[in-house]
Amino acid sequence: MPVEYQPETIRNLEAVFSAQGVVRPFRRGRYEAGTVLDYEVRGILPDGRARISLEILKFVGGGFAGQVYKVTPRSIEAIEGRVEGLEAGRVFALKILIPPSGFSVRIRNLFYGLGFQAPFSLQSLAAAGRSQALWQKFIRRAARVEFSRDDAVADVIGTLRDTRLGSYGELIEWVDGRMWRFEVDDDLDARRSWKPGEPGDALGSPEYRTKREFMKRLVAMMRRMGATELARQYEWWSLKSQPNAMKRTASDPDPRAGLTAVDFRAGMALMPFNPQCPVDFKLILQGIGRGRFVQFDKGDFRKLEDYLDDHKAAFADLRPAFEELKREDAAYRDSLIDWTYHHVRLFSLRLRRRIMAGFREGWRVRNVTDDRADAVLKKSGLLSFLFLTAPWLALATPALLIFAWPGRVWWKYPLWLLPLLLAPFVRRIWGRGDLRRHYGRMIGSPRYFLKAGRARIAEAMVRWVRAGRASEERALKIAGAPWRYYVQLPLSILPPGLHRFLTEKTYFKERIRAMFVQPVRLLVHAAEREKWMIEMIDQGRENGLLTEPEAERIKGQVKEPFIQKYLKSLAVHMATLFVSETVFLITAVVYVLAHPDLSWSAATLRAGIIIAALNLLPISPGSLVRGFYVIGLMIKERNFKDYNIAFGVSFLKVLGYLAFPIQMAYRYPDLARFMAGHWANEAVHRVPIFGEKGAWLEHFVFDSFYNFPLTLRRRIRIRAEKRAGEKKRGGTTLVIVLAAAALIGALVYGFAAVSGGPPAFRRMWGLGIWVPFFAGAMIARTASGLRMGQRVVRGMIGGAVIGLFAGIAPYVQALTPFFGTAIVEAGAPFGLALAKSGVGMFLLFGVLGLAGAVIAETRKP
Repeated sequence: MPVEYQPETIRNLEAVFSAQGVVRPFRRGRYEAGTVLDYEVRGILPDGRARISLEILKFVGGGFAGQVYKVTPRSIEAIEGRVEGLEAGRVFALKILIPPSGFSVRIRNLFYGLGFQAPFSLQSLAAAGRSQALWQKFIRRAARVEFSRDDAVADVIGTLRDTRLGSYGELIEWVDGRMWRFEVDDDLDARRSWKPGEPGDALGSPEYRTKREFMKRLVAMMRRMGATELARQYEWWSLKSQPNAMKRTASDPDPRAGLTAVDFRAGMALMPFNPQCPVDFKLILQGIGRGRFVQFDKGDFRKLEDYLDDHKAAFADLRPAFEELKREDAAYRDSLIDWTYHHVRLFSLRLRRRIMAGFREGWRVRNVTDDRADAVLKKSGLLSFLFLTAPWLALATPALLIFAWPGRVWWKYPLWLLPLLLAPFVRRIWGRGDLRRHYGRMIGSPRYFLKAGRARIAEAMVRWVRAGRASEERALKIAGAPWRYYVQLPLSILPPGLHRFLTEKTYFKERIRAMFVQPVRLLVHAAEREKWMIEMIDQGRENGLLTEPEAERIKGQVKEPFIQKYLKSLAVHMATLFVSETVFLITAVVYVLAHPDLSWSAATLRAGIIIAALNLLPISPGSLVRGFYVIGLMIKERNFKDYNIAFGVSFLKVLGYLAFPIQMAYRYPDLARFMAGHWANEAVHRVPIFGEKGAWLEHFVFDSFYNFPLTLRRRIRIRAEKRAGEKKRGGTTLVIVLAAAALIGALVYGFAAVSGGPPAFRRMWGLGIWVPFFAGAMIARTASGLRMGQRVVRGMIGGAVIGLFAGIAPYVQALTPFFGTAIVEAGAPFGLALAKSGVGMFLLFGVLGLAGAVIAETRKP
């Protein structure tokens, strides 16, 4: 979840920085709401220019491609011509093509630099931004033809340059929309067999299916018109492209209307060695087939020209723009080294001069150089080359040191690091006069050195507040007292939440209360439960999970008796959140204390293995508490109907937390869908990259924890209806059990005969454990005339009997040729060894038989 704070706090920290009077500018990662920015905007079609003042209304978010803001113009002053779509009173999206996170910047630039041997083009080259904006204009017009509406693709208004962040950007149409709504669907089987383009009026999840079909049609259209690499932005199985297609809120409640493609700027270069999602493997092979080993945003102009010829009437007014697109794209490509594209053309002096001009533009835009250094570099190709190659020469310097001091001289090895550390510093002070003055004054003035340290701490506090590492009040205190920063600096390697937990008394108390006190209060006080529920509803409305009418309808249901009962049950479930972790930790500690002979490293390793193994179990102590609580309610109220789903689901780990939302699905569908969606969001958004809001994983988790149990319930009902009237036949159970026992003996004997050595089940356990699994499945499927529960119990008992036989057989003389001979320790009672083996296999095979029977009875009919 985004960290909430007041923008005024960031401005106060910036004021602390300014008060130090340092020469260098503030290192800004992004802007805050309320900031006013002045730009010169260049229109796309027509190519007009205007000076605008934009007020930031909201920071929307950011990824590898850049950061997005919701803005509105305060003033617009025309410079030359007209900028189409730029009007006072409108709301726009401002996208600045540099990520707000320094880590994202480094990763993005690393992959782009490996692929194209140049800085990230959309950030640093005007021609790159212009060409991609023109491509979006053509895609928008093609979408009008494809989808028969003007708003299927968001319009791009103009391009601009942000001098403070050091990047080009663009002004785009603001789409007032949302991501997909989580839809209740008890027939995922039908949805999974459906393919985009097929009729599906009778199927569920209409909004989900509409988005998938929209994105597939958009990708196919873009491929036809030559925008193949840009189409990756809408490939479904990238697993993170779904947020790029938003649904306009004005189109609600129609689930099949209003989808709009909003983002066409790629963030990560694709190469054969860096696939980032499932679809990338296919795209890499297709790119190699086209001769494109590095893919990012290049289009095919021959395909585009053919497409324009096929739709002359629709593109008649864009013919001049096509020529401009080719010119801008040529200038863009000629500004990159990109040896996979240029090949032998790199020997051309004219091309090398264009590439160097592109580097100089990138340095100036990204504030690597100032105006004076830029003017000097423009006059000297040699100086430009040295400025470009300085980091690479630094990498080669360690090799020179080896030859300069041959032999084993220990002190020379630290010297290898000096060029790597000094090269970026030398490049910075070469390119920027303000940095030269700044570092010079730091060396010459102790007073200035201390002020520079305070300024740096103020910058660090901005990052800490945004990351949730420090509260606003604490950040201001640290900025005013540098010693506090240096005391806490070692803890900054910890995750932000843990760092804050260990250093802030108020936050520590708040988290302890949330973990241990709040669940009890929710359990005891009805008013607390209602307040908790209403806060979740309001949050869901803000996040787009609920519409205004749905939110009001659910609020009106909160005081109903059934809702109160379910809310109390949810509070019990919340109280069990830490039961399992506590039990697992105690188990590991007890084991370590019981083995004092273990070394510290061995004890730590085994404790970790114990906790990890216990976490893999499908049933946990916390889920047992939940399950027995539901049983208690059923007995107390003598009511099975209102708890029939929660009874089965509560015993399962993780899934059990959604037991009551699933139970409410048919009585209160809006509330149940919202609560399942809310918790799915909470869990999945912690996943890096693929956990983005609105991405595939978010919907997958919702389906898995909410719609899939409903689908299982539907499967069971359909299977029960088909079996109605069957005659009871249970004789096959004994046959299957005997056959399975004989099969295990044959496998043990056969494995020993082939591999040599004595027969023993432990030598082929990886194969043998599948026998009770499939036996349980066969028992359940062949036990006709019985209800599902009776079939599953038979499968479990059948598996347990097979396990009992397999555990006892090694102790029976007549069966040892097939099952091996058990080894009984000296002095150990024979009966105890027999019982331990039999009971252990009885329990293990019983669980496997149960699993096989459950899967057989719940799979798609």
